[in-house]
Amino acid sequence: MKIIVVGLGLIGGSFCKAIKEHTEHHVIGVDSDENTLDLAISMEAVDEVIPVNRLDLLSRGDLVIAAIPPKMIVDFLLENKDNFKNGAIVTDVCGVKEYIVNNVAEPLKAAGVEFIGSHPMAGTEYSGFTFSKSDMFVNASYLVTPTENTDRDKLKTLKQLAYDIGFKAVLETTAKHHDESIAYTSQLAHIVSNSYIRSATLPKEKGFSAGSFLDMTRVARLDADMWCDLFLLNRENLLFEIDQLISHLEEHREALIDKDRDKMRRMLRKGHMLKIQNVAEKRTLHD
Repeated sequence: MKIIVVGLGLIGGSFCKAIKEHTEHHVIGVDSDENTLDLAISMEAVDEVIPVNRLDLLSRGDLVIAAIPPKMIVDFLLENKDNFKNGAIVTDVCGVKEYIVNNVAEPLKAAGVEFIGSHPMAGTEYSGFTFSKSDMFVNASYLVTPTENTDRDKLKTLKQLAYDIGFKAVLETTAKHHDESIAYTSQLAHIVSNSYIRSATLPKEKGFSAGSFLDMTRVARLDADMWCDLFLLNRENLLFEIDQLISHLEEHREALIDKDRDKMRRMLRKGHMLKIQNVAEKRTLHD
């Protein structure tokens, strides 16, 4: 199978490297940065490249993975719907799904192309091809958001590729459920990390921080433009999660003001038990 990866950043580059290392598929890279394309060729992360001024050559791909920023993805897919090979599978890797699936699935279907939204649950706080790696997806989950009109054979092909390159689990969900869940599991965490590190106490932390500080601030290092787009595209779901978090913080604040040890202990104990339950459920999922 010929697989075209559009956008050779952290995730796109990792797809290229993982596919090359774990499969016999032919990998073609597309990126607007010529230096990145040269590097990908020199590292044998791709078999060949396509310049961005020759997107008509997207027709060579049996599978096209669009790993480009969320605000660009819809326009890119719609503008190139007639460039994709008839019968090809097209997927994306964006952290929002309703906006993309609702705008492109049917137009691409009408053009003879099968669009299947997807989201690899993997990554780091770094960005760019330099930080991509072939084992990025090992033991991670791969979310796919087929519609009722999705060709199940094409979906099976995409799922198999995910398993071939190291994903431990492939989970089917709706675009709506994906965005509701990701607002909590990913986007809120980035908001919290960013808010936490902007404390006036930060300059005084040197020598006083350990694992907790590092865990809380890791994802404060991010691509501001990309995450801003993701937040705004999933605005309602993220607002719901922020409101819940504010409510919980206010409960802790009130317990401190009132010196209410019992209330504070109940809340801490509840969070402790929820974490234990969550870890157990994750182990069950990945066993």
